[in-house]
Amino acid sequence: MCANQTCVITGASRGIGRGIAIELGSRGANVVVNYHSSEGAAHDVLDEIEAAGGSAIAVQADVSDYDAVESMCEAIHSAFGDVDVLVNNAGITVDRKFANMSRSEWERVIDVNLTGVFNCTHCLFDDLRAAEHGRLINISSVVGQQGNYGQANYATTKSGLFGFTRTLALEMAESGSTANCIAPGFVETDMLETVPERVRDHILERIPLNRFATVDDVTGIVRFLASPESSYMTGQVLAVNGGMEW
Repeated sequence: MCANQTCVITGASRGIGRGIAIELGSRGANVVVNYHSSEGAAHDVLDEIEAAGGSAIAVQADVSDYDAVESMCEAIHSAFGDVDVLVNNAGITVDRKFANMSRSEWERVIDVNLTGVFNCTHCLFDDLRAAEHGRLINISSVVGQQGNYGQANYATTKSGLFGFTRTLALEMAESGSTANCIAPGFVETDMLETVPERVRDHILERIPLNRFATVDDVTGIVRFLASPESSYMTGQVLAVNGGMEW
């Protein structure tokens, strides 16, 4: 990491996003903790970053709302100036077998997980291209590579990030900025805690390392991708899944 880089992490109040925000903040970055509704949790992240000597702000915005994202970017520019790193992490699940999935359940996940990535990237695109070490980092999922029963909407959004990342990598290359994607396996977060134990056991059987990922397993990869050391890596999908086949 470069000290004083400005890094925006969407969905940063909990889970993987929280870990990324704290990791980058502890390395000297100016961190923007985006959240949708978990204001208290977002400010807890803020407090932890500042306690470690870092600098951060919390900004509320629904990433699926373009106007809200524009307002968030205005607040970011007012506080820190131009953005160097964007981590598109915000995402939701609304699980249902496809035969029973409603149009609204489909659209809700698409709007946050895919259109939200467009909104945030579009609003900060000029910043990333102009930055000395511009970095676009998209958080996908092994589900985007394998599919998953009852998650047609979620899998579609996460696989869509592969094509988006590759295309943005090509379009940003002339400026020297990069775009990469991380596809984590099943990570020990509150989302995984809701999975029934029998299903968790079945998932573990498919993981050669025989454990779920920790948030730290992902944050170290993000730190590398955000750093100057990753300058010759772009358009890649990094599978951080314990050896699961896909």
